[in-house]
Order: sequence, then structure tokens, then C-alpha cells
Amino acid sequence: MRETPRAEPPQPRPHRAFAHTAGASCPGTPHRSDGRTPHTPRGGRQPDPLGRPGTTPPVPGRPALFTALVALAVVTWQVLVHGPLARLDERVSRSLVDAVPRPLSELASDLGNLTVALPVLVCATAYAVWRGRRRDALFAGLAMAAVPLLVVPLKEWTARPGPLEPWAEGYFPSGHTATAMVAYFGAAFLVSRRLLPVAAALTAVTGTGLVLRGYHWPLDVVASGCLGFLILGVSSGRLRSVRSTRRSSG
Repeated sequence: MRETPRAEPPQPRPHRAFAHTAGASCPGTPHRSDGRTPHTPRGGRQPDPLGRPGTTPPVPGRPALFTALVALAVVTWQVLVHGPLARLDERVSRSLVDAVPRPLSELASDLGNLTVALPVLVCATAYAVWRGRRRDALFAGLAMAAVPLLVVPLKEWTARPGPLEPWAEGYFPSGHTATAMVAYFGAAFLVSRRLLPVAAALTAVTGTGLVLRGYHWPLDVVASGCLGFLILGVSSGRLRSVRSTRRSSG
């Protein structure tokens, strides 16, 4: 009888069996370098430079900034042409002036003075520098410096008279409201985000006091709120951009 030949065990063929395995550490090793099995559906997706899967999301706040810009443009246009919105604004303002005692509205409007709001921001800036956040302090200071650079040309361009002084011009937009908003919100960002409601309350009290005292029309305050929101949004967006650039380069 012929002796039956012994069957040899199958030999692995690395060039065919494992060549398709992405990320294999060596030929014949059916495991990826990241510990994930070869049949993982998300195996081919590459992370972005910051290590998060997928694409980088858009910068938040852009729709809000666009809305504020459109609102500022519409209000400014109505003031320039003395449109129906501006006429309604004047009627509403006349019914609100002196609705509260003048000493109270005067005290509220003073919160937008540079002598009150600026020292608050300076103290918060010094605190941020002491904590090593010099870049945050720099952007807060630049945001504050942008207030007169934007408000003064708008005042000269619109030349809107005041509620109690129709012979005077330059009331649109409200510089006190923009100063209060940028200073108090900037200080809150530098010290603690928990202070943001306090900053919002101080800004609202300032604008309300200016209207009730008769120093500004309501649309003056609304326009300054939009302008202050734009200044804060752009400055914070630039700060986020600088931080992300530093992370990616690092």
C-alpha cells in the first residue's frame, strides 16, 4: 500500500491576507496601531489638527453678529431719513422722560460715565495681567479703545438732536451705553463668567436711565447695544483665532 501523504498546515500569506489592513504594525499582524479592529467603519476618518474627529465647526456667534450689524444699519438708516421707526421712537421717548424721579435716573445714567466704567475695566485688566492673561487684557483694552473710534463718527454723520435739547446734535448712538457695555462685559470676561449677568444688568440700567432722564432717545441706546455687541464679538473672535493658531502651531 502507498503511504498517504501528510497534509501540511496552511501557511499565512502576508502579502494577500493582511496587506489590506490599514495601520497594521507589521506584516501578518491583524491589529491597527491605534488598537481598533480593521473592520471599524470609522477607521478611514482622519482627525483634524486639534485631535477631534471630523471637520472643525464654524466659529459660534457669527449669525448673532450679522443680526446685530443688520439691526444697527436699519436703525441708523431710519434715523438718517427720519423714517416711521424714528418718529415712533420720539413719541415713545416723550412719554418716558421723567417717568421716575430725576435723581434716580441721573444716578443710573452715570454708570456709563468714563469716570465710573473705565476704572472697573482697569481693575479687571490688572487682575488678568496678574493671573498671566496678558493677551485677554490686551484685547479688552483694544475693545474699549474702539468705542470712541466708532461712536464719534456716527454722531457726526447722523447729527441727531437730543430729546431735551433739540438745538444740539450728536446724540446717536449713545456713547454712555456703549462705554458701559464694553467696560462691564469686558471686566466680567476677565474676572469671571459668573459676572456676566451683573454686566448685563449694569448695561441695561445705564441705558434705561439715559432714556428716562431724557439724555437719549431709545433708538440711541438700541444702536449702542448693537455696536457694543459687535465690538465684543469681534474682539473675542480674534482672541479665539489667536488661541487656536497658537495651539495648532504648538
